[in-house]
Amino acid sequence: MEEKKITDKLGFVKKHPILFNFLLILLAGWIVIWITLIALDSWTDHGKYEVVPNMKGLSYSQAQKALLATGLQAELSDSVYDNSTAPGTVIEQSPRAKTKVKPGRVVYLTINAFSPKMVVVPSLMDMSLRQARSVLEGLGIKNIKVSYVASEYKDLVMGVKFNGIQLKPGARIPATATVTIEVGQGFADSEESDEERPEVVAE
Repeated sequence: MEEKKITDKLGFVKKHPILFNFLLILLAGWIVIWITLIALDSWTDHGKYEVVPNMKGLSYSQAQKALLATGLQAELSDSVYDNSTAPGTVIEQSPRAKTKVKPGRVVYLTINAFSPKMVVVPSLMDMSLRQARSVLEGLGIKNIKVSYVASEYKDLVMGVKFNGIQLKPGARIPATATVTIEVGQGFADSEESDEERPEVVAE
């Protein structure tokens, strides 16, 4: 009986070789897909996650240890200066706190710098007030004052001061500095010229 079954199977293979090979290919493909899915689940820790803790206010070394303890990694991405926050402490993080991530994920930290960023002031002479303000703001300088000085060239920059000292092109100052732009006041339009003044005749 068993020999007959084997003979029937062999007969099927001989009669339908193309169909038999097609079925073998389907079976092999299904096995490959099944093994791949199992491998991917194992490699990506499917179903496993960690919750990102809140690192704000911690020093970088404290944040690094805390993240390692939860199976995550820390990386310093940037530093900014905020005089209202203790230097060296974490002020921003990505991903945010309470985010669910894969084990081993890198958490990028931004810390508060120990000193303000220094910027180089270029020559602003003979620029318009708007242009000079735009240049300084582009450098990160936000505290800008304007002082008008006597000059026939209205709204043109005549000088730039920091702490009462005239800045030369290339001077380095903190980005948190208060900068005063000296701008030409121009002549008043209402001022009468000598020709328009009435002539005084002696009696």
